[in-house]
Amino acid sequence: MRRQVVVLAVCAVVVLLTAWYAGSRFAPVEPGPAPGSVRLGPDAGEAVDAYLASLPAELPAPGEQAYALVQFGRGLTGPDALAAVDGTQAVTAVLRVPLDRVQTALRFEPLGGTVDLARERARADAEAAAGRLTGRPAAVAATEAAALADPACPCVAALLVRGDRATLEALGGRDGVRAVQAAPSDARPVELALAPLLPEQTDAADPLPDDGEVP
Repeated sequence: MRRQVVVLAVCAVVVLLTAWYAGSRFAPVEPGPAPGSVRLGPDAGEAVDAYLASLPAELPAPGEQAYALVQFGRGLTGPDALAAVDGTQAVTAVLRVPLDRVQTALRFEPLGGTVDLARERARADAEAAAGRLTGRPAAVAATEAAALADPACPCVAALLVRGDRATLEALGGRDGVRAVQAAPSDARPVELALAPLLPEQTDAADPLPDDGEVP
């Protein structure tokens, strides 16, 4: 009789443990932030004047901090780009080699170190693309890699930064800064999709021409 009781007790424990494991293994997970759900930069085809006019309303409330995409009116060197956002925490560099009437890639590099390290990672990425691609795309990537090898390359198109309202407002008046678009103050980096306004986009955020000769 005692043996039967022990067996039944063991069976009950096994059933409970199995139910607990199944419940913990398959319990619904609360959804996290959706990657790329917050766009920073104009929508495709959006009129530039309308985009620029909408930005002041997106700044965070006084005293709050937010991520913001600082977009430059021309490509800047690493030191000049950092000087333009002084007072904020620079998080990500958007690098792009400007070539006349040739579409080039946007490369997004975290600023865990310096802009020079970010530029070097972008150069390595372009070099790898040149080896992987063929024809015109390969030639463009090779030209990008050569340009990014130069520390004086004016290749920083934008910087993702974090700062408060007063600081972000002040950035708009600095040399080289064309636009500052803030994300909602509760947005996390994983939610941000960066699509900066490019210097050549003067009327609308349309694709740039790609009929020029590759240097």
